[in-house]
Amino acid sequence: MKKNYDKYKHRFSLMLSFSAFVLMILVITAVAVGVIVFFLINRDTLRVGENALDAWTLFRDMVLISMGIGTVFTFVSLRFPIKTVNKILNAMNRLASGDYSVRLSFKGVLAKHPSVVELTDSFNRMAAELEQTEMMRSDFINNFSHEFKTPIVSILGFARLLKRGNISDEYRNDCLNIIEEESLRLSQMATNVLNLSKVENQTILTDVANFNLTEQLRNCVLMLESKWSKKDIVFSLPEEEYYITANEEMMKQVWINIIDNAIKFSEASGTVEIEIKKEAVAISTAISNYGTEIPEESRKKVFEKFYQSDESHSSEGNGVGLAVVKRIVELHKGTVGVSCKDGKTTFTVSVPA
Repeated sequence: MKKNYDKYKHRFSLMLSFSAFVLMILVITAVAVGVIVFFLINRDTLRVGENALDAWTLFRDMVLISMGIGTVFTFVSLRFPIKTVNKILNAMNRLASGDYSVRLSFKGVLAKHPSVVELTDSFNRMAAELEQTEMMRSDFINNFSHEFKTPIVSILGFARLLKRGNISDEYRNDCLNIIEEESLRLSQMATNVLNLSKVENQTILTDVANFNLTEQLRNCVLMLESKWSKKDIVFSLPEEEYYITANEEMMKQVWINIIDNAIKFSEASGTVEIEIKKEAVAISTAISNYGTEIPEESRKKVFEKFYQSDESHSSEGNGVGLAVVKRIVELHKGTVGVSCKDGKTTFTVSVPA
């Protein structure tokens, strides 16, 4: 409340400053005209009170002199605000044309006014966000194209082998298994993108119900059995039954994405730990794995759309899953974070109890 009050106070003071500036021009004009008229009367150039014609002449001359001086003062003084407005418009036009590197900056007394500082900071922050979004969008197109191309090439290659025939039944089954896995991989990528689009446009949480959180986590682990069994990963699951009030289908997406991430970056024959803690106002679920840690500079970005800390594409993913996680948790008025220590990476999701 106080922050909004200060904001409007600063904007009102800026408006008063401009009004005072205009008033000052009018006062200067009036004073200048008065001095000139006084000087002309003393020189007997203007005569006052002799007849109506002289009175009209005096009035006319004062109006003309006032208009002339006022025009000059206005033209000179308005150069400063017009220059500022032109600077803002030019920056906005550059931003609209795709130049996201543009930044606003002012000099002099005007630059120190709180409203001008707010305008500058807001514009520069907007430009920085657009620049970052554009970079991530470009990276996403490159990454997504790469991720889509790999399974498509695999499916095409093994489909051609099957079409030729003359292969053993065992090799045929291997080919069919690979085609199935790559098809599921494509389906998962498409599903993540669709889920992200769906939850981003959602503002109200619906279909909220009370359900068994522990059981849901067990089911999510079973759904990913084909992935963790290949790496011989062991799961440590909570024994106590915890219940939560949330959108069950959405929370399932959260756990699948985080557990899948934990499996992906776990060492072979490693352990994935899942812990649940019930607090006074929230229920926290921590999912941990041992293996490659997320670099410190990447931890703040892993929940951003299209971001991938692994730029080599050596691991599967398209930078969408954790963005879906963050948005779903936000819809539940909760928080999600990541921490790393001694080779252990932990994602913690906390939602209101």
